[in-house]
Amino acid sequence: MKTTLVIMAAGIGSRFGGGIKQLEPVGPGGEIIMDYSIHDALEAGFEKVVFIIRKDLEKDFKEVIGNRIERIAEVAYAYQELADLPEGFTLPEGRTKPWGTGQAVLSIKGLVDGPFAVINSDDYYGKECFKNMHRYMTEEMDTERKIYDICMSGFILANTLSENGTVTRGVCQENPDGTLKEVAETYQIRMTPEGLAGADESGARIALDASQPVSMNMWGLPASFLDELERGFPEFLASVPDGDIKKEYLLPRIIDKLIKSGQATVKILNTPDKWFGVTYKEDKEQVVNAIRGLIEAGVYKEKLFS
Repeated sequence: MKTTLVIMAAGIGSRFGGGIKQLEPVGPGGEIIMDYSIHDALEAGFEKVVFIIRKDLEKDFKEVIGNRIERIAEVAYAYQELADLPEGFTLPEGRTKPWGTGQAVLSIKGLVDGPFAVINSDDYYGKECFKNMHRYMTEEMDTERKIYDICMSGFILANTLSENGTVTRGVCQENPDGTLKEVAETYQIRMTPEGLAGADESGARIALDASQPVSMNMWGLPASFLDELERGFPEFLASVPDGDIKKEYLLPRIIDKLIKSGQATVKILNTPDKWFGVTYKEDKEQVVNAIRGLIEAGVYKEKLFS
């Protein structure tokens, strides 16, 4: 049973100005953020990489990174498509937005047979996250119990902000035993004159604590969780109001619902690492500088996979 790294790379990247932000070079040798995540995951012990992409990105994706990674690790591809819906459902008129991270991860069903980690393609997480998650998945995760045993990398909110615009984060509440109590998808997070604030799904403003743990969509999941996603997707689709062409089937909401119903426990693997990523076009220069700083500090080689 192999441990697998699953990379969600099917996003449109609209806030990045229409470009394919996942494929933007940020390293001195043309490396993209995914290169560093894959490097850290393989170093931590992961044995397989699954890329979730769109069919129309396949050629560019393989040329930029896929073919190269196939030379150093086992690679598979899954495809997140708008029209890939359960029987009885059709694509609503005007819908162009992907169905969300839940549908993305569901697309890997049949490609993994053991615990897997899920990450975003355009986020840099840091080495410790991958080490901690692989250790939990191989030494502590109980894949046989009826209640889903899940883990999550917990970042400090203040370490996950962009200087160039608002961000969306899964803001977490933690139990005394270090497990996740709840996670709330929180939008438009930014620093205001009154302090850090965001908005809930209704648009209501929320005051936030900069030290709160947040999810950056780095989850460790048992293979059986894919059955849960498959059961839940038709229920989600049936609940979408007529005319709503933006509602998404999101991992944080799915997992939060399972926690509250007693069907899952989530161990928070807290990390002090500072996140960086390419949410906005203006973020790229900061990411390039951050990578250069890590190379100068000896964290990475100039030529990453040499």
